[in-house]
Amino acid sequence: MGPPIFETEDVSYSYERVVALDAVSLSIPAGQRVALLGANGSGKSTLLRLLDGLCFAGSGTVRFCGEPLTEERFQNETFSFDFRRRVGLVFQNPDTQLFNPTVFDELAFGPLQLRWPRDLIRQRVAQTLDDLNIAHLKDRPPHRLSGGEKKRVAIASVLILDPQVLLLDEPTAGLDPSSQSQTIDLLADWKDTGRTVVTATHDLDSVEDIADYSFVFQAGRLVAQGAPVAVLEDGDLLRRTGLLHAHRHAHAQGEVHSHPHRHHDHPL
Repeated sequence: MGPPIFETEDVSYSYERVVALDAVSLSIPAGQRVALLGANGSGKSTLLRLLDGLCFAGSGTVRFCGEPLTEERFQNETFSFDFRRRVGLVFQNPDTQLFNPTVFDELAFGPLQLRWPRDLIRQRVAQTLDDLNIAHLKDRPPHRLSGGEKKRVAIASVLILDPQVLLLDEPTAGLDPSSQSQTIDLLADWKDTGRTVVTATHDLDSVEDIADYSFVFQAGRLVAQGAPVAVLEDGDLLRRTGLLHAHRHAHAQGEVHSHPHRHHDHPL
């Protein structure tokens, strides 16, 4: 394993009086694909926002490449510019991320903010659209796309900057099965690319494909960690953390049985 790109030490965070993270300490090596597992409300999304510098720890320390992520540090334009170039976040709901009039403009927005030459922007937009198989959408308004198309455009708008770190919040949430499969295939293709990928999810069916290591959260606390296969084999852990639950089924003879099911996303 390489040196840690992210470290948290006794990190806590609250929304007013509601505790979202409680004394979380973890380390993410550079180049590793990591899954943050937990039911809704377990603290996964909050941790992603802390790692992206969108909010800051109420107590404890978050570090990126050994550098503490604090509000004061982001007031330094050189540090902030470099961090935003190296770290990208894809939100769970792409509608909170997409706001430009066309898909082309959406992908060009980040490079324009980073003052790239316009010829390079046009070249990279075309290449990224091709890479994600969405070139046919380039003149379409993002708000008129399907959920799966919006998700791919949101990912493309971050990938175009070629970030060293990619943070994804529930990338398959609300997608139809075909779009889910395409998104998982995309994440699986990032294995051995050297990019650090941190994915928050409660979809256990895809974890082994998209992650090499996993952290399990419950009520804001880190309760387990390990290789995805080890976590998935721990049925007691999955039930305790709300990732595995039982569905009751009535059979023709009148008998009722409970069967365990993994907690994963269903299309809305």
